[in-house]
Amino acid sequence: MDGYRVMPMDEAAKLGDFFCTVTGNVKVIAKQHFKVMKDGAIISNSGHFNVEIDIPSLERLAKRKRVIRDFVEEYTMADGRRINLLGEGRLINLASAEGHPSSVMDMSFANQALSVEYMVRNHGALSNTVHLVPEAIDREIARLKLASSGARIDRLTPEQRDYLASWEMGT
Repeated sequence: MDGYRVMPMDEAAKLGDFFCTVTGNVKVIAKQHFKVMKDGAIISNSGHFNVEIDIPSLERLAKRKRVIRDFVEEYTMADGRRINLLGEGRLINLASAEGHPSSVMDMSFANQALSVEYMVRNHGALSNTVHLVPEAIDREIARLKLASSGARIDRLTPEQRDYLASWEMGT
């Protein structure tokens, strides 16, 4: 939608200058991709642990590896091309920056804390399985977050609520 071409990684690897995985899957950038990447390509991960980039294959393919600055490792391939790995392939926003800003983490921690409170209060009625966070908890956290930042929003009308909960119109 923003003018970017969408294509398989085997094709993108030959064209791209910067790659950031966000899939939550293993070996999204793998050996065959390193073999065709441009000199100076930059790779990073923001998806899941450090498994999205096949770092062991990159290590085996490289004839040399050096740290060129904090959080940037340069791998030199046998043909002289260089591939730059950011943050050791770990979640880039955590490994190479200051992590999630507190303005995001406060909502996450509030959600966790209130969910634990909910489980303690309702443990007798809950089955031994994974449960969604109750919508009331999500809504209250959102309400408090907006209020703390001075934001004001419209409330959904009953008609709008019905529309959002339905597939009958607009599809």
